[in-house]
Amino acid sequence: MKILTIVTPCYNSHDYMQRCIDSLLPGGSEVEIFIIDDGSSDGTAAIADCYAEQHPSVVKVIHQENRGHGGAINTGIRDASGLFLKVVDSDDWVDAGAYAALLRLLRGFGQAEQPDMVVSNFVYEKANKKDITVMRYTNALPAGRIFTWNETGRFRKGQYLLMHSIIYRTDILRGCGLELPQRTFYVDNLYAYIPLKNVNTMYYLDVNFYHYCIGREGQSVQEDTMIKRIDQQLLVNRMMITSINLAAIEDQRQAEYMFHYLEIVTMVSSILLLRSGAKANIEKKRDLWRFIQEQNRHLYNKLRYGLLGSLVNLPGTMGSRISVLTYKLSQKVIGFN
Repeated sequence: MKILTIVTPCYNSHDYMQRCIDSLLPGGSEVEIFIIDDGSSDGTAAIADCYAEQHPSVVKVIHQENRGHGGAINTGIRDASGLFLKVVDSDDWVDAGAYAALLRLLRGFGQAEQPDMVVSNFVYEKANKKDITVMRYTNALPAGRIFTWNETGRFRKGQYLLMHSIIYRTDILRGCGLELPQRTFYVDNLYAYIPLKNVNTMYYLDVNFYHYCIGREGQSVQEDTMIKRIDQQLLVNRMMITSINLAAIEDQRQAEYMFHYLEIVTMVSSILLLRSGAKANIEKKRDLWRFIQEQNRHLYNKLRYGLLGSLVNLPGTMGSRISVLTYKLSQKVIGFN
């Protein structure tokens, strides 16, 4: 059995996927790299096949009709043979030294002491900017040992366990029933949220492993692109709301963290709808909050009357402007995208 499966969804990734795959190959025979060619129409398939020919014991290529980011990850989870699983997007890459440290860690876990999730740092690599931002968790997670939720500290605003920082034990992904929606953007929020209900033990490796490239033209997290795809953001938001009853989670710190993650996703949905200025999107914002109220009145009250919920529901045109201005300020101060 491989100790780590790396799933790399590729869709028309010809221009940048080689840097990603090259950074993954030093894992050697202990790692299997799944390149999921998701119906690409450029040279992605040929590049993937070339890697598989050159590294047949490490690289496996799956060509499938276009199913989107979520569909590609679903395929990787289904076919993975590694004890742990990591998603690395084709426009990102990993640090060589941190990669070696991670593999030493995974190799050293005994059969009886495998954590459900391993967390590492990630680096925001902003296109055309020299400055970088590192997301670390030293304030919230004990490093260098296996721990449980009740041993965690408080996460800061803007500090979340994202797909870039998470490595799940593969059985956790399969056991939680995760099935990401196909042809839908922003499913990384579901990936970083739904399996947490089955995560009891964790290990924090304080290394800057994952390099997350943001700011590339046309990227899905660009604000104007997110507004155009707002219905997909809302689908993911609604799935997060209905997938887990936070009141049923017994560990208080686990429930608290998951609530704050859901809260920030809901705030982003609301702000994007306000920011578009379109009348139809203002109505979609009302529909979102009505949906939350109908699904779970207790959750609605916590979200609506908390600080962020109050902020995005200020009345009138001036209230909407204040909400958007505060959001823009938070982006600069906190640094989230």
